Amino acid sequence: MATRFAMMVLLGVLAASAAGCGNRPLSSPPSDPDPMDRDAYTIGVTDSLQIAVWRNPDLSVEVPVRPDGKISVPLLDDIHAEGLTPTELKEIMTREFAEFITAPNVTVIVSQMNSRFVSVIGAVGKEGRYPLSRNLRVLEALAYAGGFDTFADKDNVRIVRRQTDGSEMEYRFDYDAYIKGKAPGTNIVLSPGDTIIVPD
Repeated sequence: MATRFAMMVLLGVLAASAAGCGNRPLSSPPSDPDPMDRDAYTIGVTDSLQIAVWRNPDLSVEVPVRPDGKISVPLLDDIHAEGLTPTELKEIMTREFAEFITAPNVTVIVSQMNSRFVSVIGAVGKEGRYPLSRNLRVLEALAYAGGFDTFADKDNVRIVRRQTDGSEMEYRFDYDAYIKGKAPGTNIVLSPGDTIIVPD
């Protein structure tokens, strides 16, 4: 019940954002980013991490990042992970494990990037948040959301992106034009926190 209520609140906030989308000037489609580098990824709350310690299977676990930003690991108890890259966390854990075992060889892999997501709202099959585990484009996100519903304005899809300074950029995606090859470059790679708005 609490989860459903939280989703309703989220969709209400996003819908309010959609209502004010006319106040944002449209921006030219951004260029594609470099392929997502899992090693440079910054660990976030709700991510799942695979910790492997060579020749120590009892210490090798898959753990979620808790709301307090920490993970629980055998021998080490709680370790802060949020905001670190896998390499940084590996270095910390290697130093900590060295107090208990000789020359620990630690590997840290982000097995599920749950803290990165995009939101899809409006005239689609299923509004909600969708994990951004790789370089995801607009069409793929719309497919995850069940595609357009019967009354969707497919020619006027908007992508809202919040900048680090708090301002917002808005991009347009014209589905029919893109399918006909008339709008190349508009099926952009999404960034964490992007909101796709499909009007009807």
